[in-house]
Amino acid sequence: MKVLVLGSGVIGVTSAWYLQEAGHEVTVVDRQPAPAMETSFANAGEISPGYASPWAAPGIPAKAMKWLFMQHAPLILRPRADMAMMRWLFAMLRNCTAERYAINKRRMVRVAEYSRDRLIDLRHSTGIAYDERMQGTLQLFRDAKQLDGMAKDIEVLAADGVPFEVLDRAGCIAIEPGLANSAAPIAGGLRLPNDETGDCFKFTNALAKLAAARGVTFIQNRTIEGLTSEKGKITGVVTDGGVMTADAYVVATGPHSPQIVKSLGLKVPVFPVKGYSITVPITNAARAPESTLLDESYKVAITRLGDRIRVGGMAEISGYNNALPEARRATLEHSVGTLFPGAGDLSAASYWSGLRPMTPDSTPIIGPTRYPNLFLNTGHGTLGWTMACGSGRIIADIVSGHTPNIEVEDLALSRYN
Repeated sequence: MKVLVLGSGVIGVTSAWYLQEAGHEVTVVDRQPAPAMETSFANAGEISPGYASPWAAPGIPAKAMKWLFMQHAPLILRPRADMAMMRWLFAMLRNCTAERYAINKRRMVRVAEYSRDRLIDLRHSTGIAYDERMQGTLQLFRDAKQLDGMAKDIEVLAADGVPFEVLDRAGCIAIEPGLANSAAPIAGGLRLPNDETGDCFKFTNALAKLAAARGVTFIQNRTIEGLTSEKGKITGVVTDGGVMTADAYVVATGPHSPQIVKSLGLKVPVFPVKGYSITVPITNAARAPESTLLDESYKVAITRLGDRIRVGGMAEISGYNNALPEARRATLEHSVGTLFPGAGDLSAASYWSGLRPMTPDSTPIIGPTRYPNLFLNTGHGTLGWTMACGSGRIIADIVSGHTPNIEVEDLALSRYN
């Protein structure tokens, strides 16, 4: 079967990889000159199944009001006269209950754990390299109130059989020795030993090369303008280079997925939530992080990627823009500078922003649509890298008519009906 995959970020490329493994003739189309040039380019670098948690959580509305007045706020809201933004915000607020949080977190952990296992298999079968490390993730709490608040996450982790460790300050320093140089308060931490790290951009491009060697066609610099349909089926993809046709179509265009399918009457509740990162060259390895540390106070991830430190995070709801305000960079520098002082040259850091495709319940949309030959693999929010291999394998199974190895019915677009 001929399959067109729209989008060459980490979700599109992993989808293409598993589709060709399933025996399909696969073509990937993207507007960028190379894979992973947008959301997948410089993300935080962590592969953290255990930390797969919804942004929509009990207490978030009250916290959001407090964050609005913080100098280094983890959430930035720039409301506009935009009905899509308003609908998405209201839908997110409806998910800020304990019941919905537990349901959504279990969905996310299910996909993320499955994805981590598929990544391990892929690494073993191909030898793919991407500055990977397998030393776990440490969620660090600067004050006791944050430490006390992790109970709900521990309950879900325990129920799902995800290994974890609760650490005091000394335990955190034992895991991340660079913290010994920090004067910041450290109340404790939650460590997830099975989590991994790696450079998503390097991985995506390396996998694209492997896929191309196996027959996947990549068409870059091709803008996707929309989809055409007839008699209830998709008949083609309209691009600036002409109409492209296939037997099946997979939309993996991240935050731009709603616009791609809008003309078909499909409402995909994905909205761009902007994130920021800096990439810092390491100048003192002994002071640098060993793996990934999640600074709970600022919702910032600090990750070791070879001879660099990737510092990424925050959530800015401001629509489709890639501006780089100095205030956001200051927050990233403050987080890494106070926890790992002297580890890297902040003045030489590169600065980047990307648009994460976020659903109101933080769970990705993976599966069929009412068009029998159109499938979605989008809405992964901050966890596209964590969930990529699992999502790619799931969508390949669904397109092929096979039953995936995990429950996927509640991941489809139909759950919003």
